[in-house]
Amino acid sequence: MWFLCVFFHRLLDYRRAEVESLAVLFGSDGDGNRSLEWKLPEGHHIDSPFHFVSLPSEDIARKIANRSILVKGIYEVWGQGDNHEELEVAIRKFPEERMSPYLTEDSTFRIIVDSFGKVISFQEQNERIEGLSYIPFKGRVDLRNPDHKFWLMETDDYGSNNGLPPVMKRKIFFSREVGAADRKLLPTYQLKSRKYLGPTAMDAEVAFLMANQGLAQPGKLVYDPFVGTGSILVAAAHFGAMTMGADIDIRVVRDGRGPDCNVWSNFKQYGLPMPLSLLRADNNLPPWRPGLKEVFDAIICDPPYGVRAGGRKSGGRKLLKGAIDPYTVPEEKKSDHIPSTAPYSLAECMHDLLDLAAKMLVMGGRLVFFYPVLREDGTTNAQFPEHPCFTQIAACEQILSLRYSRYLLTMVKTGAYTEEIAETARKMHLNFKENHLKWLEEGNLHSAVFSPVDSQSLSGNPKFNRDSKPKYRGKKV
Repeated sequence: MWFLCVFFHRLLDYRRAEVESLAVLFGSDGDGNRSLEWKLPEGHHIDSPFHFVSLPSEDIARKIANRSILVKGIYEVWGQGDNHEELEVAIRKFPEERMSPYLTEDSTFRIIVDSFGKVISFQEQNERIEGLSYIPFKGRVDLRNPDHKFWLMETDDYGSNNGLPPVMKRKIFFSREVGAADRKLLPTYQLKSRKYLGPTAMDAEVAFLMANQGLAQPGKLVYDPFVGTGSILVAAAHFGAMTMGADIDIRVVRDGRGPDCNVWSNFKQYGLPMPLSLLRADNNLPPWRPGLKEVFDAIICDPPYGVRAGGRKSGGRKLLKGAIDPYTVPEEKKSDHIPSTAPYSLAECMHDLLDLAAKMLVMGGRLVFFYPVLREDGTTNAQFPEHPCFTQIAACEQILSLRYSRYLLTMVKTGAYTEEIAETARKMHLNFKENHLKWLEEGNLHSAVFSPVDSQSLSGNPKFNRDSKPKYRGKKV
């Protein structure tokens, strides 16, 4: 069945990937590796908020819309046209047997007029609703809690002059709402009202997107090896998943800012189930016993890559270089001891993360993480880490500055972990390091992103001339 999927106009690269993950979660695709079928309305740009998507049933469409972060609503289209005359012709051709269950006398309804790219006054909205008198509504109007909602949505032929994706011509849709997003979710979990925050706390919207990509749901166990203040686990716990986290900084995991301001208090604030455990652990030296395998359904994390915080691993510089011998912490000092650490390069972090996921994820489990990319001349040329146990199914770019963006990578475990696989993965990792920039190995992304730029070279380049920039600067343009 074809439905009209209307997105919020933000995080453009994440939109289809989220819907496809939720379609897997709600049972529309058994193996999780096939993409849904999509198509655009005639004359629309790929960045348009209007997309048609094929889903197996209305029930699945409703569940996707209700849980999604970027979907505004999913609708059954009764008619579309370039003007109201064409719209009326299309609606009259819509099968009566599909319309009649929603037009009965004992039902209530509401018609909502919406637009993208222009503002419609209240008077114009009333005129458009009155123009739909040819639809045989028999029920009673209820503006607060109707049984059925109908949407009259318009786009304008605004071209490229107002910062929105170009549309070649006007389009009008009349649709029945199948499902809509939970508008209270993000305001409830916004960071500015959260008790315990750190400098790398994940934005609530992105954390929920990551939880959706990881298919968080009741009965699933989600692990974050770089838990920090727990933003990602809060999102996973909201969807009913069991959670577990680890961090190398014992002060973050154990202490926070006091007994009433720590990771645990974030879960208490929202009335969520507490994590099964929060560990002080090093991703470079994981604490799991050798016989423990395949316990996590998803690993969702934001690895440290040196912009807001650099990666650290156990050992300290002198200890790692052999300048001093390994030491034993006296028993009386263990409770307050903070182990020494050393820089942890992004290349090494990626290898350890993929190796951990290959060992600990169940078959079909998902690894969801951010990966940074330097942009040259305003474009990205990304090479992503790989592992023979995984199939990458989504790479969603978020452009953060002229020189730096990050991708949300989603991988599905499709192969069992063996010693032969581990050796193949090690060789793939070495090849990955050799073909990457120096900052990857040194973990010095901060200086690469924020190094001074020669203003004269930019001013002489027409690409950076303010007047020459196109009005719409969406991802695909």
